[in-house]
Amino acid sequence: MKAIILAGGGGSRLFPLSRQSYPKQFLDLEDDTSLLAHTVKRFLAFLEAEDIVIVTNQKYVYHVENELRECGAEQASIVLEPVGRNTAPAIALASSFCETKLGSPASEVVIVAPADHVIRPVDKFRDCVKQAESVAEQGALVTFGIPASSPETGYGYIDAGERDALSYRVSSFKEKPDLATAERYVAAGNYFWNSGMFAFSLQTLWEELTAYEPDIMSVLADGYDRAVEDFASMPNISVDYAVAERSHRVRMVPLSCYWNDIGSWDAMYDIMPKDADGNALRGDCLTLGCRNSLIMGRDRLIAGIGLDDLLLVETNDVIVAAKKGESQKVKDVVELLKKQGRKEATQHTTMYHSWGTSTVIGSGAGYRLKKVKVMPGKKIALQMHYHRSEHWIILRGTAEVIRGDERMMIHESESVFIPQTMKHELANPGRIPLELIEVQSGSYIGEDDIVRYEDSSRCRV
Repeated sequence: MKAIILAGGGGSRLFPLSRQSYPKQFLDLEDDTSLLAHTVKRFLAFLEAEDIVIVTNQKYVYHVENELRECGAEQASIVLEPVGRNTAPAIALASSFCETKLGSPASEVVIVAPADHVIRPVDKFRDCVKQAESVAEQGALVTFGIPASSPETGYGYIDAGERDALSYRVSSFKEKPDLATAERYVAAGNYFWNSGMFAFSLQTLWEELTAYEPDIMSVLADGYDRAVEDFASMPNISVDYAVAERSHRVRMVPLSCYWNDIGSWDAMYDIMPKDADGNALRGDCLTLGCRNSLIMGRDRLIAGIGLDDLLLVETNDVIVAAKKGESQKVKDVVELLKKQGRKEATQHTTMYHSWGTSTVIGSGAGYRLKKVKVMPGKKIALQMHYHRSEHWIILRGTAEVIRGDERMMIHESESVFIPQTMKHELANPGRIPLELIEVQSGSYIGEDDIVRYEDSSRCRV
């Protein structure tokens, strides 16, 4: 069995923590482990890392590499989508990778899962996957349904038909309903929430794509490498529309364990531990007379007084407050910010690079302060700025610095000044992360004031 994990989305429903530059799958919402890492570990319980394929894009590849390192799955494969083309082309490309690069036979079963769901416990999830594998080996296209315990309007639904020992026949898929329709589905008893997870043999996928989306199959005809080159010509379509809703071979296996797609701050409140007053708190929070509220802090103390049924989320550049039940409208806030051209709609103050991270901690006219982390063995390549100077103050670790013709080692509590137009390079030769404060000053401190002298693919602080 192979597992394909979809990690290319850039959703905004968990704004301000989730943004286009750092989407939900990389957030550590429950603990110190990201949703992607939790998903990888879930599969590692019964698969080898070599059997896991992560589908993402170039913007997120460093995030994915970091997360795989954190959970000991460096041997997992990463497939990069050249452009965004929705889930059907992404799944098709990753399946072609399994066949062409990993040597999977046509009979091998593949399970597809989003990277950003909470599913527990792992043993029950494993049992459901093994059940789906058995059904998929019989030539079915298998989807996973969640028993509809409440009339949710944010999920699609599956209308389940007759049942055999392992699965249900899928009568139809239903779009996200209004409340009255959702209540009717729940009352009927044969409707399940659509989890967005699938299992199939490669042979079944190829046959169904040939029947219903030949434009995708034509791109795959000459193998994985050619498919990467021609990926942009694939139709922009989800796997639900492309195959699942049209195929006559779809079966459903109930996912009989806890599942949450964390699609809103209300859903986040549901999965978090609560205090005696029903408050879900994270960060430095103080509450007096608050009940049934979610308060998440990152960079400062949050004191709540007399708050009931409130959702409050803080980052170092945005605070979002909403009534419980209204958090689906967060995406409307993001759209409004985009229309206003606000950088907060897409950008985090922390940026992730091939060598580490950089976080803006202060800025003003003619200056900007960043906290920079360079991972062991990594470097920020040789470069120069016309309009700004930089002052590096080492907080932790040892820095190897090239400044003009000089090469020097800078240690904790030491600093180095880089004048304007001076070529410079920063490397971490040590075994622990190098952390420093970078003070930029000058008449212009835009990110485009940079001349790179090697490896133009590297990102700048």
